[in-house]
Amino acid sequence: MALTFNHQTNEISNDGVITVGGVAVGGDNSPKWYGSRGVIALGYVGGYSNRIDYITIATTGNATDFGDRTTSSQTLNSASFSNGSRGIFAGAGTNYDVIEYFTIANPSNTTDFGDLTVARNEGLAGCSSNARGLIAGGQYWSSGWIKSDIIDYVTIATTGNATDFGNLTAGRVGVVGVSNGTRGIFAGGTDGTSNSTSADHNTIEYVTIDTTGNAQDFGDLTQSRYNFASCGSLTRGVFAGGRGYGAAYNNIDYITMATTGNATDFGDLTENTNQISGTSNISRGVFSGGSASSYLNTIQYITIATAGNTTDFGDLTAAAFGTASCSGT
Repeated sequence: MALTFNHQTNEISNDGVITVGGVAVGGDNSPKWYGSRGVIALGYVGGYSNRIDYITIATTGNATDFGDRTTSSQTLNSASFSNGSRGIFAGAGTNYDVIEYFTIANPSNTTDFGDLTVARNEGLAGCSSNARGLIAGGQYWSSGWIKSDIIDYVTIATTGNATDFGNLTAGRVGVVGVSNGTRGIFAGGTDGTSNSTSADHNTIEYVTIDTTGNAQDFGDLTQSRYNFASCGSLTRGVFAGGRGYGAAYNNIDYITMATTGNATDFGDLTENTNQISGTSNISRGVFSGGSASSYLNTIQYITIATAGNTTDFGDLTAAAFGTASCSGT
């Protein structure tokens, strides 16, 4: 809904946030798709794992056991997001179609939510608003691994199967997602068309979460890559690590989500790291696990508003890569 005063049109979003000149004002404008607790699915711990950890993002320290996923099959690089109270992991299981949920405030095992529109796994992107979660990309088997351009959506507060939202500009696996609650942004990935850097993408594209439709061009990452981490604030999206053909990376990029344009250098991870995940509490971004010279139990953090290198946060309960992270309260 729009309202006009001082000759300026302003907005009340579906999430109840009032913006004036693009700035949230008045009332409870706290976002609901982030929170103080980070929840991390460990992905691969010497084999596919159903283990889940949690941390308190505002402090530093080691992770604590949260519970277990419904499956320990094909749990690598799942999509993850929340509405602030309910967290979602999507794209796992024997048939690669599992969506599962949990209550972030209550450490426990996950529960079945529903199924993806098309079964796919290992490198799906997730992002969300207060109400709706999006799941994009990944890969599925059809006489060979097919890189998917599918975007699905779910209503996070209910359970049920995903619904078609639209398509990415190209089929890719190892994509990541971030949002400002209104705009969902998907970045990077690889199309697997060749064993060379030409298969890797630096693409950033966006959708409006509360509508449906195909993704549109946003800009480019500083480097083509896939299987990297993402997190964000209300204004800034951050991308970290990942790999391209033949190499892993430590670079961190950022964008301003409400505009379009190319990413800018932010800083570096502690080392070149692939298959890492990220989440935030709006101000602090946290990156967990990954693969470097070995599996990592490392948790590291940044202050999203201030460019710079990561700082040590603590350790996961086990060294893991292919992690998936979200946050809430």
